[in-house]
Amino acid sequence: MVDFYRREMLGGLAALMVAARASGAATAAAAPFSWDALQARAAALARQPYTAPAKVAAAAAVDYDKVGAIRYREAKQLAGGIRLFPLGRYAPMPVKINVVENGRAIPVPFTPDLFESEAGHAPALGIAGFRAMAPGGKSDWLAFMGASYFRTAGSQDQYGLSARGIAIDTGISDKEEFPDFTEFWIERTGPQAYTIYALMDGPSLTGAYRFESTHANGVRQRVSSVLNIRRDIQRLGIAPATSMFWYGEGNRAAGTDWRPEIHDSDGLALHTGAGERIWRPLANPPHETTDSFQDENPKGFGLIQRDRAFDHYQDDGAFYDRRANLWVEPQGQWGKGAVTLFAFPTAAETVDNIVAFWTPAAPVRAGQTLKFDYALTWGSTDPTVAPNTANVAHAVESWRGTAGRPGGEAIAGAKKLVVDFVGPGLAGLDRSSGVTPQIDVARGKLLASAAYPVVGQPNRWRVTADVAIEGGGPADVRLFLKRGTTSLSETVLAPIF
Repeated sequence: MVDFYRREMLGGLAALMVAARASGAATAAAAPFSWDALQARAAALARQPYTAPAKVAAAAAVDYDKVGAIRYREAKQLAGGIRLFPLGRYAPMPVKINVVENGRAIPVPFTPDLFESEAGHAPALGIAGFRAMAPGGKSDWLAFMGASYFRTAGSQDQYGLSARGIAIDTGISDKEEFPDFTEFWIERTGPQAYTIYALMDGPSLTGAYRFESTHANGVRQRVSSVLNIRRDIQRLGIAPATSMFWYGEGNRAAGTDWRPEIHDSDGLALHTGAGERIWRPLANPPHETTDSFQDENPKGFGLIQRDRAFDHYQDDGAFYDRRANLWVEPQGQWGKGAVTLFAFPTAAETVDNIVAFWTPAAPVRAGQTLKFDYALTWGSTDPTVAPNTANVAHAVESWRGTAGRPGGEAIAGAKKLVVDFVGPGLAGLDRSSGVTPQIDVARGKLLASAAYPVVGQPNRWRVTADVAIEGGGPADVRLFLKRGTTSLSETVLAPIF
């Protein structure tokens, strides 16, 4: 049998070298490359003083529209489907790109003719990152660009939330740090599969990363990270995800747009080490908030877009109903720590105001080497509502409003929280079945509550809670449905502002 895949790879590498020679660029010879060698290089770099990477000053003039007028030439596509991004205002730092084959890395030198510009626009200034193209070359499914950011188009060919290699001191005054992926090595491992290696450098750490990425009904990535700590870090964020929540069905008053809802994700889902399933609806807070959910050896967590009904968004351009979920599954024992959720207020859909990540409980000190392996699943299926959890009802919608009886006098200083649960485990249950809500409130007081089946909606129950906010708030509400001592639903953790 003829190995067409291998022949295509070798042909692509040969074309890369020929193109470099034809352009007159200096062509570096192929050099041995391995994951072990990258880890050693990152460790050696950590022993040196940090030097900030140089940015191209002229890139500041290349705004969003001008970047869009610069396109990578399809004929120069790398590794069977990799195209490069040009520098621009929001990604002004050049990165190095290498293609790996048979344990050897060939550098990809930048030359302006890698790109073509529309008439009247300046040529490209450098390489900012790269993307992996889907079959046919009309869209892409994986992209790395800017600091340590990367994202995928999930299973519905629609970009939304992003991931980062690391988060450092997120939500701590003005201390947040954004280390950079400064160099990449790209190895094609299948028709729609790549292993991406990356070198990270920043004031507080260096890192070696490996992303084994496969595109098949969504994107699955196996991530290995080795972190070399240069200086003490107050809040280290592992497997961070960054998203946007402007407003949803429960707080539409926060928005001014005609669309009913605008968000990339509507909740943080957690599967704890003890087996509890938790849902934290996202909110657009009036001020910065940081929530920590303590755990030990978590089974999974992630930012999820549960609401996938087009008519709930009415957006035929951004298609928020198609935005990917990002689910993190730790590999091995991560020990004690917390899933941390940081949020700040936004008045526009162009600002990512949500970050979620794992924070180890142990102090992070200079001189340490830390290793974290995890899997990332980007898709449209919520893993916490999978068939194997069908008997656990899940929250489908939540609202906040005026406390008190509808149509009656409002209760001052209090808000009403309403949460609807759906699940086959609620089938056949009615008001006489002994179903009750378990509700606990921190920084607040529960004034009244109820749980009942929604008329005409099979397997759907509604919980209402009137909560008085105490002190500076917000009140944190923890609730779930139960029957006797048996839990019928996941646990919902909702802030009330």
